[in-house]
Amino acid sequence: MKKLLGFSLLVLLLASCSTEKGGQSVNPYFKYFYPSDTIPKIYLFRDVAHGLDEQFHRIYTLNDSEGQHLIVEVYAADGRIIEALNYNVDSLDVLDHMVVNRNQEKTKAELFKNKLIPMNNSEEVWFASRFQGFLDSTLILKEIKRKVEGVEILHEVLGEEVPSIIMKDKIRLTNFNPFTKKENLLQGEAINYFSEGYGLVEWHTPDKKVHYKLEKIMDQAEWLSIITR
Repeated sequence: MKKLLGFSLLVLLLASCSTEKGGQSVNPYFKYFYPSDTIPKIYLFRDVAHGLDEQFHRIYTLNDSEGQHLIVEVYAADGRIIEALNYNVDSLDVLDHMVVNRNQEKTKAELFKNKLIPMNNSEEVWFASRFQGFLDSTLILKEIKRKVEGVEILHEVLGEEVPSIIMKDKIRLTNFNPFTKKENLLQGEAINYFSEGYGLVEWHTPDKKVHYKLEKIMDQAEWLSIITR
C-alpha cells in the first residue's frame, strides 16, 4: 500500500507542458500544446482505472516585461491546489515551479534542470526540482527525463481523432529527511499524450494502474460551481 500511494503521488505530480498555438516558439512540437488564452480554461481529468479519482488543470497565459508565459495549475478533486508550473512560451523552458507544502503554504521550488520539452525525437530532456515535503519535514527531489516516443499519431480526444505525439517519462522521486539523513527513492515511468489544439490530454503508467484521461474542458464559473458545492 505504501509503495502504491507513493507512486500515485509521483504520477499526481506530473506536470503539463504548453505553448502558444501559432506563436513564436522555436520548438517543433509547439502545435501539440495548449493554445494561448488569457481567460483560464479548466481541464477535468478522470482516472479511468479508479473512476472516482479526478484532477483539474487550470491553464492560462500572462504577458509581462519578460514576455509571454503559460501557467499550468494542478488541483486535487476537492479544489486544493497542489502545484503550478510557469513556462516561457518562446523557449518552453520552465521558469518557476510552485508546490504546496504540508502546511498548505505555496512555496517556490528550487530548479536544477528546467527542460521538459524535447527539440526532436531523439533528444532526452531533464527536469529536476527540489521542494518541501507534503506530509512531513522531508525534502523532495523530483526528476523527470522525457523523450518523444511517437509522432503524428491519431489519438482519441473527447470523441474525436486528433493529431498527437507521445512522450515517455522516466521519473525519480527522492525523499530526504534532513534530521535523520535518511533517503527514500521511488522510481517509475509514465506515458503522456499531447494533442494538437489541446495540450496534455492523457497520461498513464505502463501497466495503466494509474490512468488519467481528459473528460471535459470547462470555464472558470463551471469549475467553481463543482468544487464549491
